[in-house]
Amino acid sequence: MSTSVEKIKEKLDVVDVIGSYLKLEKAGSSLKAKCPFHNEKTPSFFVSPTRGTYYCFGCGAKGDIFTFVQELEGLDFVGALKMLAEKAGVELEKVNPKERSEKDRLLEVLELSTRFFEKNLAEHDAASRYLLGRGLTLETIKSWRIGFALPEWRELHNYLKNLKVTDQEMEKAGLIKQSDKTKGEYYDVFRGRIIFPIFDSAGRIIAYSGRILVETNEAPKYLNSPETTLFSKSETLYGLDRAKVPIRKKDYSILVEGQVDLLMCHQHGFDMAVATSGTAFTDAHLLKLKRLSNRLLAVFDSDKAGFVAATKSATLALRLGMEVKLAALPKGSDPADMIYKDINGWKESLKNSKHLIDFYLDDLMSMNLPARKMGKEVEKKILPYIAMLGSSIEQSHFVSQVAKRTGIREEAIWKDLRNVPRGAIVSEAVEERKMVEKEVMKRRNYIEKRLFGIIFWQEKEKTQITKPGDIRKSLLDLCGKEYFEKTLAEYEGQKDELIFEVESYYEGADEMALEIPEMLGNLEEDILREKFVNQMAALEQAERNKDSSESRRLLEECQEITKRLAELSKLKIRS
Repeated sequence: MSTSVEKIKEKLDVVDVIGSYLKLEKAGSSLKAKCPFHNEKTPSFFVSPTRGTYYCFGCGAKGDIFTFVQELEGLDFVGALKMLAEKAGVELEKVNPKERSEKDRLLEVLELSTRFFEKNLAEHDAASRYLLGRGLTLETIKSWRIGFALPEWRELHNYLKNLKVTDQEMEKAGLIKQSDKTKGEYYDVFRGRIIFPIFDSAGRIIAYSGRILVETNEAPKYLNSPETTLFSKSETLYGLDRAKVPIRKKDYSILVEGQVDLLMCHQHGFDMAVATSGTAFTDAHLLKLKRLSNRLLAVFDSDKAGFVAATKSATLALRLGMEVKLAALPKGSDPADMIYKDINGWKESLKNSKHLIDFYLDDLMSMNLPARKMGKEVEKKILPYIAMLGSSIEQSHFVSQVAKRTGIREEAIWKDLRNVPRGAIVSEAVEERKMVEKEVMKRRNYIEKRLFGIIFWQEKEKTQITKPGDIRKSLLDLCGKEYFEKTLAEYEGQKDELIFEVESYYEGADEMALEIPEMLGNLEEDILREKFVNQMAALEQAERNKDSSESRRLLEECQEITKRLAELSKLKIRS
């Protein structure tokens, strides 16, 4: 495996890899784009073809094709390695079983479980009839690896036990639960359900969604895997692994609610569709889609729950600056049934989709309200959405539309619009800050993992490329003893995985010697920025309390932090 990274880098150009995700523009000897890791209007994300790296002057994100794919796709190193190896046509060497991480083992357990479920489906006519009756073809069922969990309490558990899978591994993969009545006794999570495997960005199975075959009042219709080290409900979109390329190519995504809805979309050529698998739609889901295309089409069932879910998703997307449209289906229809029974009607519904604001305006106009009541409803239900639009041209367009259709003067609408609080529907500033902080924290965690990986690797080597003790001291000085010891204890449990990553990643001592001070510098910058924000908040409080000595002390600390950040910035430019 030690040569795999270099082989991939030789075959895949950084511009081609990043350019398949972002629209790159020439900027001298480099290329630039809007950063995919934080929201921005002016491009500050630069790609260097000569170095094979990228750097964002806005949020500090940096790295090569491996770090880019890891961060953008939400993959671990092995997942990014597998994805890029397939793209480059490089065959990965076999990994020593001792070097496999816990994640690798859980992925293997889920693969074994999927084969078991697939075999059950082939032998269970009722489950197959249900899927075929919904319009799915045998090819789709096979391609998406749909299976069936028998209505037995310990069928999967016993099967995996015979394959030397431990109870702990099954529990960590979300396949079994411990009995409340009998200590040490386990039962299967999925029983009597059609199993839809959920894939990560690299196409690896990380979880399941199970649809009960025989409905009862005692069990939920749908059941998803619990949160695991592999699966985060708030970040995983069903079908995204296959929809990524079509979304980029067609420049829009289709959002549906259920698994069968998604499968029918893909089966009939609407391969830019993704689904939430019955979970709440989040900013994390949207950021994944926004990086592929800024345009979203949300399709919803005609019932009230479907309408609420779609409009909530559309509102979140609009706040993030996306172009959002809604497609309403006829009463009593859902996407899967409509595609199966009336494909032309489905296409017509998509064709007649409306911008979120137009949708609400049409709904308001259908009420035939008196003028005064109409004005109040516009102020309450329409203006907050117009206020979310980042473009003044777009705002002007919708203000004109509202004035034309309601008879309210444009001047009055503009006046009320200026008074709309930014947080009328959601607190944009707070949410935006949270997302930026999350991205910065992701970078910090990535750097820490890489540095601890180097430490663990070099400590076990007789001939050391670098001095792990020096890195330990640098981390201790930067982070403080308490944080260092806590983080060290956390990564001790991932030692084999981290060693495997750095051994695979670094081809020579020179490359690692250059990167270590860069990573330490970036880590120091992140820590200082976090400290600066905290000190500024404390300074404001001290000034409110009229504590002049404390204010002076905090101001001096803030000035020292600013000075050091400026020094770090100069070092980056020189490098």
